[in-house]
Amino acid sequence: MSAAALPALVQRFFTDRLCVQMEASRHTVAGYRDTFRLLLKYASVRHGKPPVKLTVEDIDADLIADFLVHTETARGNSARSRNTRLAAIRSFYRYVAMSDPTWLLHCQRILAMPNKRYVKRTVTFLDADEMAALLAAPDRTTWAGRRDHALLLLAVQTGLRASELVGLRCGDVTLGSGAHIRCIGKGRKERATPLRRETAKVLAVWISDRPDENRPLFPSIRGERLSRDALEHLVRKHCLTAGRACPSIGSKRVTPHTLRHSTAMDLLHHGVDPAVIALWLGHENVETTQIYIHADMRMKEKALARVAAPATPSSRFRPDDKLLAFLEGL
Repeated sequence: MSAAALPALVQRFFTDRLCVQMEASRHTVAGYRDTFRLLLKYASVRHGKPPVKLTVEDIDADLIADFLVHTETARGNSARSRNTRLAAIRSFYRYVAMSDPTWLLHCQRILAMPNKRYVKRTVTFLDADEMAALLAAPDRTTWAGRRDHALLLLAVQTGLRASELVGLRCGDVTLGSGAHIRCIGKGRKERATPLRRETAKVLAVWISDRPDENRPLFPSIRGERLSRDALEHLVRKHCLTAGRACPSIGSKRVTPHTLRHSTAMDLLHHGVDPAVIALWLGHENVETTQIYIHADMRMKEKALARVAAPATPSSRFRPDDKLLAFLEGL
């Protein structure tokens, strides 16, 4: 295999494998792109030659291991981000192994690299008072405030992902009898989520100003679709405002995904079955929804209240052996 094969393989991996064969989403392509941009820059510095001159042999398992350590130490990536980057690299080297079996052993060493274990922390979510404070934060006398209020209300009621929220068009909303919203979720799964009456009323007023069904439901000031960064900034801004009325929200790191967690916890507190919550959120596997049961302290407290404490005497232990009694008395 020639030295020029690596750049060609990388290009074919993105254009042919990801975009044509797998039809990967733009978010997946962007994540893989960022990983390989960092990896090629790192390998270029290590070998002292430009990325276009790198060969498949230059990027081996040892270099990738060092690169993953670099992402955690120098760039501050978490273990989960490190594992995500490794998944992108593994996908590429599976493609390399299929494209040229002469590199099979080289690829197998990389594919055998394990994920890093990490602490699975309980999810952060907002309670009813915190959600009410957040929804009251936008200034609804302005156009941006009405947009933000409608967006936040829809987010906490439906639990849509950030990518699903910013990708909505006006035509995705169905009002009237059986009001609901349709979206294309993760894995290209289409799902419909019903809307509460108050949410439907707010959206009806909001949509009345923009009759075009193909326009973004929540546009930027320029009329374009909001970016994910803009959505995160929007949520942070209104959390700061909400923190004045509800100080507890200021102690939490609130992101658009926190609103999704809050929806799931609200449904769980109202007795909705976890299988239904999984359908509501668009989870591929109902086991994903178990994280909310682990985080729900109310369910644990109810379970504890049903269990009686064992009837055991609380007297002090008295050793009956002379040697033990001697040691106890020291």
